[in-house]
Amino acid sequence: MSNVAIIGGSGLDRLSALTNIREHRVSTRYGHASGPVLSGIVAEKEIFFLARHGSGHTLPPHRVNYRANIAALSDLGVKDVLAITTVGGIATVATPQRIVIPDQIIDYTYGREHTFGEGLDSSVEHVDFTYPFSEEIRQELICAADAIGLTVEPRAVYGATQGPRLETAAEIARMSRDGCTVVGMTGMPETGLAREAGLNYANCSLVVNWAAGITGGPIDVDEISRSLGSGMNDVQALITQWLRQR
Repeated sequence: MSNVAIIGGSGLDRLSALTNIREHRVSTRYGHASGPVLSGIVAEKEIFFLARHGSGHTLPPHRVNYRANIAALSDLGVKDVLAITTVGGIATVATPQRIVIPDQIIDYTYGREHTFGEGLDSSVEHVDFTYPFSEEIRQELICAADAIGLTVEPRAVYGATQGPRLETAAEIARMSRDGCTVVGMTGMPETGLAREAGLNYANCSLVVNWAAGITGGPIDVDEISRSLGSGMNDVQALITQWLRQR
């Protein structure tokens, strides 16, 4: 069985390259995952795929059962996870349709079940989170992008906000001062839970719009749709090449 999983975000409910598909409905002590975990073949590699927002993108960011999703993948024997997210660009390098490979994250979320460590066994375990993403997988993605002539931003700070509303211009200005490159709504607690579960986890983010206030006007919703349409083709090509080179 595979030890690699892809978590798909907005615009990536399914992998078009996935064949020989089987469904695994996994129940965990934290409840049900967002939907069935699919297994199949991409680039002659067996992988798992899980749509973070469920079938038809029905789960908003703050209602995703991140604990169940990560626990389900861990229970299936997954070791390496590539998480796909869509984000807004804050820094000048994060232009729409650019793919960024974050190396750091800042958590602005609240009220989410963010840990497996509930203290029910009268013990507390602290995990190191200095470098939240797998450097090995990050470098593999950068090499895969180079192999197919795809320009990616090799370092970025992902700012995770609560959602589902988009941010105010003042909030984005604050995040820019904090050093955020991009803004998204699903990076946390998913990244932290993956670390607690001992998974090698990396993020691949597609920039679909400029964040609030960057252009001086309101966010262009049509721009988001355009960026998703073409940008996800690049993301899927990158995933396929990453798997091919492993």
